[in-house]
Amino acid sequence: MTKRSRYEREQRAAENIRVKQITAEWERAVPPERAAAFALEVEAARARGPRPKQPDMAPGTMPHPPRPGHEPRPPKKEETRRSKY
Repeated sequence: MTKRSRYEREQRAAENIRVKQITAEWERAVPPERAAAFALEVEAARARGPRPKQPDMAPGTMPHPPRPGHEPRPPKKEETRRSKY
């Protein structure tokens, strides 16, 4: 976690207060019926949740192909192993 200086913490607190003031002023400036419609849209969007992540590759491909020369070893076959004694 980043440790912030007292000045930075005060600046962040002042910024948060200013954002709340701007939001309150904006909400007062919007007509009530439009604000209600906006609130309904916001609630519906929050209920939906985030969109599912879109696949960025073709189905069936490995997510990170190995670098040349670093391919995984093939699995050892049981019949080729010999006991030590």
